[in-house]
Amino acid sequence: MKAHPEYILSFLELLTVLPQEAFSHKIAARPERRRQFEKELISSAEVALGLLTACLGFDELKEQVLEAFSSWLRLSRGISATVLASHPLVHAALSCLNSERHLEAAVNVISELIHHTVSVSSGGLPAQMPLIHVLVPRVMSLKDQLRDSSKDEEDVKAIARLFADMGDSYVELIATGSDESMLIIQALLEVASHPEYDISSMTYNFWHILQDNLTRRDSYSSYGSEAEAERSRRLHVFHSPFEMLVSLVSFRVEYPHDYEDLSEEDHRDFKHTRYAVSDILIDATAVLGGEPTLKILFMKLVQAVRNCSDGENCKWQPVEAALFCIQAIANSVSNQEAEILPQVMTLLPKLPPQPQLLQTVCSTIGAYSKWIDAAPVELSILPPVVDVLTRGMSASEDSAAAAALAFKYICEDCSKKFCGSLDGLFHIYHIAISGEGGYKVSSDDSMHLVEALSVVITEVPPEHAKRALELLCLPAINPLQEITNQGGVSLQQVPARQLTIHIDRLACIFRNVNLPEIVADAIQRFWAVFKAIFDHRAWDMRTMESLCSACKYAVRTCKRYMGITIGAMLEEVQTLYQQHNQPCFLYLSSEVIKIFGSDPSCASYLRSLIEALFSHTTRLLKSIEEFTARPDIADDCYLLASRCIRYCPDLFVPSSIFPSLIDCSMIGITIQHRDACKSILTFLSDVFDLANCSAGEKYQSIINGVILPRGASLTRILIASLTGALPSSRLEEVTYVLLTLTRTYGDKVLLWAKESISLIPPTAITEAECSSFLKALSDAASGSDTAALTDTLEELSDVCRRNRTVQDIVQGALRPLDLNFTAVS
Repeated sequence: MKAHPEYILSFLELLTVLPQEAFSHKIAARPERRRQFEKELISSAEVALGLLTACLGFDELKEQVLEAFSSWLRLSRGISATVLASHPLVHAALSCLNSERHLEAAVNVISELIHHTVSVSSGGLPAQMPLIHVLVPRVMSLKDQLRDSSKDEEDVKAIARLFADMGDSYVELIATGSDESMLIIQALLEVASHPEYDISSMTYNFWHILQDNLTRRDSYSSYGSEAEAERSRRLHVFHSPFEMLVSLVSFRVEYPHDYEDLSEEDHRDFKHTRYAVSDILIDATAVLGGEPTLKILFMKLVQAVRNCSDGENCKWQPVEAALFCIQAIANSVSNQEAEILPQVMTLLPKLPPQPQLLQTVCSTIGAYSKWIDAAPVELSILPPVVDVLTRGMSASEDSAAAAALAFKYICEDCSKKFCGSLDGLFHIYHIAISGEGGYKVSSDDSMHLVEALSVVITEVPPEHAKRALELLCLPAINPLQEITNQGGVSLQQVPARQLTIHIDRLACIFRNVNLPEIVADAIQRFWAVFKAIFDHRAWDMRTMESLCSACKYAVRTCKRYMGITIGAMLEEVQTLYQQHNQPCFLYLSSEVIKIFGSDPSCASYLRSLIEALFSHTTRLLKSIEEFTARPDIADDCYLLASRCIRYCPDLFVPSSIFPSLIDCSMIGITIQHRDACKSILTFLSDVFDLANCSAGEKYQSIINGVILPRGASLTRILIASLTGALPSSRLEEVTYVLLTLTRTYGDKVLLWAKESISLIPPTAITEAECSSFLKALSDAASGSDTAALTDTLEELSDVCRRNRTVQDIVQGALRPLDLNFTAVS
């Protein structure tokens, strides 16, 4: 080294990169070679550390030495904690924590050392104590630098990262509540209190893990009969730190004074901050309890309201922040809470009508809807909060959205209390839906009001429910009636939005009014309007999706009360699908199959339906290019086919269309569209599961007659899918199909797989890799653990995808797209 110092820098760069390559998948190496390379590096770790130690003598290269050391730490599994605790490289890194020049490199080393002490191969915390006793005191000595205003922000961030890593890694030790662990807690609270969110938020994950450890009962299993006492002791010890944490994070949700001038990206960051703080507050309630946390936040609200002067100078931001935090913990507060929430609800109508504040007021009402329902009648909570919500609908679009959603929640939870106030509810509803009267509720948000009234109507006495449903449907059905009355030409020319806005409201009503007979009666009266839209807008995908969705919810709610309407609906679907190829007709049929599939009286209808739909679909999807061009049809077709297997196999499996659907699925397996691909694979696994279960014995001969002649081709397509024809993210689904096929047909699948895998040249996969695959498949066929098959298939997939050339060789050999099944007569 001393003879040629000019080479040392390049040598250090090589030493840094070598261990990084052990974890890199950019190099086209086999998994076995990668594992071998990692073992070679691990065996050389002590030599590498010795070389790096020798380089410490060159002060100008200390940063590079430390960076190389941090790389090798991931591979230093065989080096004991005692050796590392006294190692010169470790002490060099610790001493550099006080050096501005080398701080970042030193922090990287200490961070890797901390992670090393809790790694899977570390032998557990007791074995790592010699090293931990060296690291922790040195990191703790940096605590004062967190408050040093003269320090560079990046340096403070690096030090904060060390504390966060220490907390995340040693949470089990910290959770014991020892005196030493509480010192670490104080340091982490110091980080959490830092004014920069990017720094303080580094600890958020720690607080979540800590509360999980403190509250999870299996954390105390080793204490036996003393477990509950130990849990109570720890929760008591950490009560004060979590109280402090609530105070430290709650101010971070406060709107900046220049919020309106911030960029869209800053707005997104602020929203993310509020979500993160909400999560921390919920974690705190797990330790403190909902009511004590509420009390802390309420005191902040009272103080903020007191400081909020009237007029233009009112500081509404702290009020809104405290209220936002109170809203965030709603699910952790008991519905029987009787001290704080009555005061909060009394305060809400008196707060200034500032738009953002009013938005949070409305959200808070919605969040505590269950408490409002449980509140004593004498408190008279509902009337004033409804007044607040109507004010919110008039203030701004954002507050109107929050008010509409809150309205939905209180109607859901207080539906019985609203039954006597239908006139007032319908007054609000009609103003909001009509767009008149000053409400700023968007058409999308108005759906919350539709849902709200739908839930209330369900609780109305039957003698009044029919009229209430009519009033609810009028603002939606009347415009549709007017449009259809103008004739087919006008109906074809009207923009889709003018139809779907009303159809979607009807869909919401059908979904949420749980009065089957009354809803079925309404649908029968509306059917003429629906049929006109079906007949004249079947070419319009958006309108058809909306109308089919409404019909789906109608079928789901009414079931057998649909009467003659269901027959007319199926007739429309059957005819129009063959004319316009709309996939939504398939998912509507899927709902029909789910509800009526097992009803013998519907067998004739349904047999005709599925044969017509599937026959037309298989004519549409004759090549992978056609699958790719129509992924929605493929997706909905095979979702429907799976429904048929579950709900009406007696109709589906013996049908003439079943073999054609299997052939079609083999063409489409390799479609790149995620949902369509998953639907096809799920259908195939459902077929094999049916053949392999006791309930499916009567279908085995039919399924065998279809699958066995196609088995070799299907197996080859599945192996091609595993090895590159499909993305690696489909591996789990393809593996399951191959597993179910193997368990159904056993040795036959092994023979088919052997024929397929033998087509791949040895330049792509070795004989040993082929044998490993076939053995795992054989073991799976005999019923052994599937984990071995999954691991083997993952490795085979990696081998065949290790670079583009190999992947092309494999796919060129298997040629999954060229496999066309021809029936042998």
